[in-house]
Amino acid sequence: MTAVSVLQVRRWVRRSQAAHKERGETLGNFYFALLFVAIVGGMVHRQIAAVVWPGHPTAAPLAGVSFAVALAGALYLLLRRAGPLALSRPASSWLLTAPVSRRSLLLPSLGVAVLVAAVAGAVGALGIMGHVMVHPVAELPLLGALGAIVVLFVALAAQAGQWWTELSDNAAYLLIAAGLAGLVVNSAADLHWSFDARSWVVPAIGALALIAAAGLAYSVRTLARTPNDRILEAATTAGTLADAAFGVEPSFVTDMIERRYWARRKLRSKRLWARLPVLTAQDLLLLRRRPRRLLWLLGGVALPALFSSAPAWVLAIAVLIGGLVAGGVTTANVRTDTGNPWMLRMIGLSSREAVLQRSCVPMILAGFWSAAALTMLNLLGTLPAGPWWLLGLALGPVGGVAAVRKARTGFVDNGLMPLDTPMGSFAIGPLIAAFAGVDVLLLGVPSIVLIGQGGPLSWNGVLVQAAVAALAVRAYLAGTTATDRVELTSH
Repeated sequence: MTAVSVLQVRRWVRRSQAAHKERGETLGNFYFALLFVAIVGGMVHRQIAAVVWPGHPTAAPLAGVSFAVALAGALYLLLRRAGPLALSRPASSWLLTAPVSRRSLLLPSLGVAVLVAAVAGAVGALGIMGHVMVHPVAELPLLGALGAIVVLFVALAAQAGQWWTELSDNAAYLLIAAGLAGLVVNSAADLHWSFDARSWVVPAIGALALIAAAGLAYSVRTLARTPNDRILEAATTAGTLADAAFGVEPSFVTDMIERRYWARRKLRSKRLWARLPVLTAQDLLLLRRRPRRLLWLLGGVALPALFSSAPAWVLAIAVLIGGLVAGGVTTANVRTDTGNPWMLRMIGLSSREAVLQRSCVPMILAGFWSAAALTMLNLLGTLPAGPWWLLGLALGPVGGVAAVRKARTGFVDNGLMPLDTPMGSFAIGPLIAAFAGVDVLLLGVPSIVLIGQGGPLSWNGVLVQAAVAALAVRAYLAGTTATDRVELTSH
């Protein structure tokens, strides 16, 4: 068996895949994509420019450093989840086991990863410079691009199965937590000072350039050592993301993440708490087996403080969305029951009983998270005096029911009639699926009013929010469930 050129094999595969297409169809797709980017860019380019580069600095250097640290950790985790070295599914099926040079096969993927990382780092550095520095430093985007490339090479070495892979992942989580903590401290303390970045940017660029060059040489040299299973896993991730984008079905990604997480865990059988309803006990067991999510929720209590300088209604919406996220920690079981309700049939539970039991833990998590977030805002002086912790507990049913409704959505209904607009037809199935669960947050309007008015919180306001939440939960159960059926799909 002799080795053949990768370029010839790629050309043959590409020609075979495109044999059923006409050249005009392919050119039409490229034309549509370019026209779409041009039209959308012409409509929102000023808004994007205002976000990336405002008219004057709006943040302190501590916020810039904190954002850079959090961005580095997030970029590393994103690269680790995506590969970063990946192949398309056809290439991984036909070329990975073919007698071709693995280095030549994987080099294009490495080039794409380097380009994406460099662009992300440059854009992040440009945004930091626009929000922090009075006098812009032209070399800072280059520094961000080089830093992102160095992060890419670290992620590439971790993909090859180094002994420190798990340690690096935990370090990235700590970087994100430290960056968010710095942003919260900057928002709460309102720190402002000036510094000169020109004195250290050029030496930092030189150091990072040397590290990036060494990393590139080492990565190209050891490119063929990347295990096949890691490349196949990255190819599956890329294919799932493409399927989710093409079919407008985010549940593909969610299901992939859940399956991959539990496939790497070694679990032992645990006896459920006999005094609790069986589905509620199962949710508590899931919560016990994923303690990292509880730590993230605990740290996320301080995130609404980032909006302390924003309008009060924005702060209230941030608290409501946080309650939705907190309530969604255990709703993976709801998605499983919705897709295949065989377990509910076996244990003899109706849809009403199942949804009621599944809603207990999400409502408790959302209530405690909202209470802690509002209490912290009160201690920081963002909110006036009043029993804000009690208002947070009253918001628990809102966040819990919103999370359960979002988990019960199921697949996107692409059979709905499209909506005609001046810019063309618009599919409303993905729009309905995107706002499923978010619409339940409208039950928190009393809290938005109470926070927005800026006055002390009264007990009457808490009672109004609690009454609205209780009635809404009752109406939701009565309107979307029944005692004579098992299916949980909400539409």
